[in-house]
Amino acid sequence: MGKISKGIKCSVAGCEEKAVKSISTQRIPSSMNIKGSSRRAYLCEAHWKQFKKLTREQQKLEKMRHMAGPWSKVIL
Repeated sequence: MGKISKGIKCSVAGCEEKAVKSISTQRIPSSMNIKGSSRRAYLCEAHWKQFKKLTREQQKLEKMRHMAGPWSKVIL
């Protein structure tokens, strides 16, 4: 049984909603004000949507970096 199923609150300052996701605090953008200094940050549904919106461009770049395409094949 994890902390989310036990009913931990959202880690964003000023939010008292129940958390639905947990992520590493290193992935949280600085624009989201997280209270505490633990390894994990717990986000409610509204802040999870905000997190996805803020990191969408970074995720696209990361995905493109790992994709293989016709330009990456070596022709002998």
